[in-house]
Amino acid sequence: MLSCASLVSVGYAPAITPPASSRRHATAKLSDAAPPPKVVVTGISALTSLSSDCSAHTFFDNLIAGKCGIGPLTRFDTTNHAVKIGAQIHDFDVEANGAWTAKEAKRYDRHIHYAMAASKAALDDAALDAATVDPKRFGVLVGTGAGGMEAVETATKTLYEKGEKRITPFLLPSIILNTATSMVAMKLGAMGPNYGIVSACATATHALGEALQKIQQGEADVMLAGGCEATLTPLTISGFTSMRAMCTTSNDSPQTASRPFDASRAGFVMGEGAGVLVLESEAHAIARGATIYCELGGYAATCDAHHITSPHPEGEGMRDCLTKAMAAAGVGPEHIGYVNAHGTSTPLNDKFETMAYKRAFGAHAPHIKISSTKGATGHLLGAAGGVEAAVACKVLQTGSVPPTLNLHDPDPECDLDYVPNVAQTLDAPPVAAISDNLGFGGHNAVLVFKQYAPA
Repeated sequence: MLSCASLVSVGYAPAITPPASSRRHATAKLSDAAPPPKVVVTGISALTSLSSDCSAHTFFDNLIAGKCGIGPLTRFDTTNHAVKIGAQIHDFDVEANGAWTAKEAKRYDRHIHYAMAASKAALDDAALDAATVDPKRFGVLVGTGAGGMEAVETATKTLYEKGEKRITPFLLPSIILNTATSMVAMKLGAMGPNYGIVSACATATHALGEALQKIQQGEADVMLAGGCEATLTPLTISGFTSMRAMCTTSNDSPQTASRPFDASRAGFVMGEGAGVLVLESEAHAIARGATIYCELGGYAATCDAHHITSPHPEGEGMRDCLTKAMAAAGVGPEHIGYVNAHGTSTPLNDKFETMAYKRAFGAHAPHIKISSTKGATGHLLGAAGGVEAAVACKVLQTGSVPPTLNLHDPDPECDLDYVPNVAQTLDAPPVAAISDNLGFGGHNAVLVFKQYAPA
């Protein structure tokens, strides 16, 4: 056993209790601290298989109409693949979306194209000219879960077929996971907080939560935040197929393949795209006369510390995350009118997520409208949280709730109100809405959006 002296010698100093007078003084200072500034959402975007124009409004309208963006994959030959379907974006033109010229676009992976286009669309939706923002108080956190997989696969083929000299010098910048957010910042001249956020399928939700905190801490006035992903590639799909995570039984009926919370669910369907929100301090938004969608009131992040791919079997990590996010937002379960669930259509996720909702929301859980929009979009991995956060904002704005598609035979263990197949209208405007995501590694992330009430 180490002695106290030994503990000090290796860097472990014993705790020293300050005098009571000092403790009272510290407590008083903390209690007198001003509350953090409100952070509001002023712009939203969603680039998906249902909205190649990056419009979150087009996207939401298509969700409400019950449309599905899942179909046959055409980007590569799927003959020798067990999975032949996905939520692929068609008719995306990087120049038409105002992000880059075709020459610039060739240098970088598709996920970066998506990040650029969605960021521009979010700024346009916010009616915010980046040149009018103090560049040192303007940050960008647009994360990705997998980065430049298409660039990796293309370059590997080139290396083995044509040799090292044919590898583009833009390869590594196109692959690494911080390039998307850094390129958006360069395009806009945003010199505030900017770094890569990577937490698999929780990436965009963590990015939005970190952006919220940057504004609350006074480090920025405006943050562009969300996620992007472009993983409809042979290697990525093969990897997930090998893990038995993807649906391989519905190639002939792609629009019924993703079935969140249904008893017959058989794995997720991969999608691609980007979702970005413009967050501003309330003071900045009011000063420029911005239209405000809602307030981003709370955020939490936890880890299951259980398994690399499987959620905690009692939903403990997500339960804690939901509870902490509601506390941060100053709301209780009775204030939550809608939840956009992670709902991947995998056997374990949907079951354990339901368990987490019951534990976090208690007696109010059956009264909350909950839906997974992945039946329509597929699973966008690192971009999922950005797109789904935009859905939560639209629900608060409109009172309309998108359905969970293909939910015909509910799993008895998934017995909450998952809004099966047809959109619904809330009886009264909800006080708050939640968007939550889970990621491989045990990551949990929750955002709580609230109706905006001016001070």
